[in-house]
Amino acid sequence: MADRQQTPHVVIIGGGFAGLYLARGLARAPVRVTIIDRKNHHLFQPMLYQVASAALNPSEIAVPIRSVLRNQRNADVLMGVVSRIDVEGKQIELEGDGSISYDYLVVATGIETSYYGKDRWEPLAPGLKDIEDALSVRERVLRAFEEAEREKDPVRRHALLTFVVVGGGPTGVEMAGAIAELRRYALARDFRHIDPREATVMLLEGGPKILPSYPDDLSATAKHELRGLGVEVRTEMLVNDIQPGYVKAAGWTIPTNTVVWAAGMKGTSLLATLGAPLDRMGRVIVEKDCSVPGHPEVFVLGDAAHFEDEKFGDVLPPIAQPAIQQGKHTAKNIVADLKQKPRKPFVYFDKGQLAVIGRGQAVADIWKFHFGGFLAWMIWAVVHIAFLVGHRNRVIVMLQWWWAYTTFHRGARLITGRDHIPSGMTFPTPDRPVTATPPPQRVSVA
Repeated sequence: MADRQQTPHVVIIGGGFAGLYLARGLARAPVRVTIIDRKNHHLFQPMLYQVASAALNPSEIAVPIRSVLRNQRNADVLMGVVSRIDVEGKQIELEGDGSISYDYLVVATGIETSYYGKDRWEPLAPGLKDIEDALSVRERVLRAFEEAEREKDPVRRHALLTFVVVGGGPTGVEMAGAIAELRRYALARDFRHIDPREATVMLLEGGPKILPSYPDDLSATAKHELRGLGVEVRTEMLVNDIQPGYVKAAGWTIPTNTVVWAAGMKGTSLLATLGAPLDRMGRVIVEKDCSVPGHPEVFVLGDAAHFEDEKFGDVLPPIAQPAIQQGKHTAKNIVADLKQKPRKPFVYFDKGQLAVIGRGQAVADIWKFHFGGFLAWMIWAVVHIAFLVGHRNRVIVMLQWWWAYTTFHRGARLITGRDHIPSGMTFPTPDRPVTATPPPQRVSVA
């Protein structure tokens, strides 16, 4: 027991890609590893939108952290919430459960949804950061069709059948395409008094183009394919208000009862307790080895880190690949420390980026190759299945996709929760003009 206590203690906050790959990288190192997460599972966030659109069940994109690390003898798993980090005392404080000391600390908490100071919008426009968010969105989308089926007032029915996705990044594009496919294929013949195919799906982007981090040609391809699915894509449409029953953007009011927020991100409040420099999003600005300035024993990885890569030409994006690579690299640097060898700076290997648009359609930006269509979709599918944790999940998701692709059916169309916004919505009045095709007009967020 004494030898175990003298073994260097590595504490990892967060069981996402960075935290999990780091823990695995230390499996044979002479250290004690404690991984702490507020959830008991590792979540494959890139596929959350498929849970939200009733294509997959939560258990198919998540796996218990304990089961992943069950055979790693030097790893402990704790489910808890870290409230504060004391970098001088080398301790972390847990909510209602004392403190834990560390020799090395790795913060990989990810990021949260940002409403740009308009937090009152959150109950009306859930984001897509965890399973609860995805189930909330699924509940609202499916319930909207159910309420429309029995709604007699055509104005109210139109609002119920209008779905607004705010934010034209990969999450927003994928979510808008998924809702459009849901109404066009899976629900098309399930109702008697409404035609789900007549539902309106709108994607609002405040900037000049969707998929802003992609080349212009792929952004244009994505826009074309979304419109082919019947999605109304509107750029230069900054949202300045969300209320029960409508969204206001660029001077126009859009009647809707279902809004999905995919427009903003920010660092978690825990990052501020490090006392390290933060960027405008609240992420920690890290050194070249991903450590915190002035504290080489503390690392910040993944989405929580502001890492400037000269070769990449920008700050690394909040996607899975940088987190995975940083987790593996930091494990090697900790082992190098123990062997009294110099650390190596982290160098990101850009494998490209992929975004799915709809059935058999995606866009791919891989090195110098830009292309879309079925080939991009197949690459997207293979890559995402490969990075799912657990053989069971890979097989199930592959079968689910095959079934959905060949039959046009989605098997997770269940309304099981209590997340419900009453139908007593506020509807447009003469001072709030209504349009389903608002013109491009830039308006600042109020």
